[in-house]
Formats: sequence, C-alpha cells, structure tokens
Amino acid sequence: MATTGASLEGIKRNGGTELGLKHINALTVSRSAAERRAATIPTRRTVKKAWQAAWLLRAIECIDLTTLSGDDTSGNVHRLCAKAVQPVRRDLLDAMEIADVRVAAVCVYHRYVEECVRTLKGTGVKVAAVSTGFPAGLSSFYERVEEIKASVAAGADEIDIVITRAHVLRQEWQALYDEMQMFREACGGAHVKAILATGDLGTLTNVAKAATVCMQAGADFVKTSTGKESVNATLPVALTMARCIRSYEEMTGYKVGFKAAGGIRTAKQALEFLILMKEELGDPWLSPALFRIGASTLLADIERQLEHFVTGRYSAFNRHAMG
Repeated sequence: MATTGASLEGIKRNGGTELGLKHINALTVSRSAAERRAATIPTRRTVKKAWQAAWLLRAIECIDLTTLSGDDTSGNVHRLCAKAVQPVRRDLLDAMEIADVRVAAVCVYHRYVEECVRTLKGTGVKVAAVSTGFPAGLSSFYERVEEIKASVAAGADEIDIVITRAHVLRQEWQALYDEMQMFREACGGAHVKAILATGDLGTLTNVAKAATVCMQAGADFVKTSTGKESVNATLPVALTMARCIRSYEEMTGYKVGFKAAGGIRTAKQALEFLILMKEELGDPWLSPALFRIGASTLLADIERQLEHFVTGRYSAFNRHAMG
C-alpha cells in the first residue's frame, strides 16, 4: 500500500477577479435538490478493506489538526504538534508498509503560532492560525487586519479568517469583497482560508454567493465553519461550495481549495467528504493542496479503523488520544 502527500506548491494561486455583481445576483440554489444529491453520497458509493485504509490515510494527510479551546495550554499544543507529525502508531504503519504519514497542518490561536512553528520546523506540517476576531469576527477592522499581520510575522503558513456575516445577510457584496481583498493583502505570502460560517447564513443561496465573492476577492480556500456555530459542515453545504469552486475554475482557470470544518468526528464522515470531492471536483481535490478537514477528535476514529484493518479487532477509543 502506498500513499503520497501533496503540498500547495504546483497549484497556481488564486489571483482573484473583479467583483461580478451580475453573476452573484443571479446565483440561486435549490435546497431540496442539494439535499437529494448529498443524500446519495453515503448510500451509493463505499470503499472497503485495503481501499478504505488507503482513503483513510489520505484523509489524515488532509487534516488540519485543531485545538481552539479556551483552556488551551502550551502542553496540549505541544501534544497536538507531536500527533500531527506521528498521527498513526508506528506499528500500524509498518504493518501496512507505509513509510510515513503526517497531517496537513495544525490550526491554533495566534498565541500559540510561534510555539508551533518552532516545534514543527523541518517536519513539513504547516501552521495555520485562526484570525480576524475568530469566531465571531466582530472586532474592529483595524484589529482584525493587525491580527493577520501578527500571525504572519510569527511564521504562520496559513490564515483562517472569518468574514463579516452581516455583509452576507444584508447582501452587501461590495463590502464583503473589499473586506476579503484587504484580508488577502494582509496575509502576504501566507495562504488565506475564508470561513463563511455557513450555519449563520440562512440559505444555501447565501452560501453560494458568499463563497463566490470570497473567491473573486482572492481567497485560496473557502471553508464551511468555525466549528462554533450550531450547524457546521454538512454535505449539502459542501456540495454547494464545491459547485461554486468548479464554476469559478471554469470561468477563471484558478483552482480554489475547500475546507470542511466542525462536526466531522468519524472516519465514515471523512470518507463521505472525500467522495464528494472526487465526484464533484475530481482527483486534484483529493490532496491537502486543495482539500482540508478541520478536526480534533476525527483522527482518533481513523486510527481505530486502521487498527481494525490491521488486526481485525476494534480498540477502545481512549487508546487513541491526542498525544
């Protein structure tokens, strides 16, 4: 069995476009149609045995391993980094004849960016910082821009920003576009993921419009959620965003990444999102260069499934802690 990683290198960075208000205003999404299509994914396609193990290893490579709790400490952030570098027990990898596997990134608050950069130096695991007044995004615009700049200066490779949801709810597309452009500029060479907080946007049409505006303004990724909303990553939302990504690529030639975050806790859910990416966007979106899963507890269930593949037995969940 073999698995290969991928980086953001080799993907032409989204250069953005002018704001296409005519296109934005014409966008509509049928919720019932999106839900019907999304409902087919868990039932119509499955992967088993060695194929399932290979897909789960790919899912690990696409994880942004995350800790965004009020009780975060240097200790648990260091454990997170250790798990990012060695996400699966060595004996399981040896049994599957896998040389190495690592997650795509760790995702933390600004306070822990420097520690993560030092700890992960030379490992290939990227450091992502949540920013712009995460999770509500209601601090002053100046503070949000300065927070981005501080995380970039501290060494963050990627910045997960939150948009102003009110711009979407009031259909203020120029304001959202200008905000996203400023955030992208503040990120400099760091890649920017635009968190839409889809659970707060009300309709799938709003989700489609917000995603498209953010891509036009230069977002490298569009991301579903902060993980703090009452409704986070769902397959209908992912389907809606994936089709916006596909449409944007057809119009501009730019490939934009997709990140599902919030509520993805099981290996089965991770496989469903991978299958959706393959069916809607194709193989390029089966790598960390264009697909991420923001998660904390997901990795433990994937490791359990891999142990079952190797040994034929399920282990207790608490045997697969963060570190």
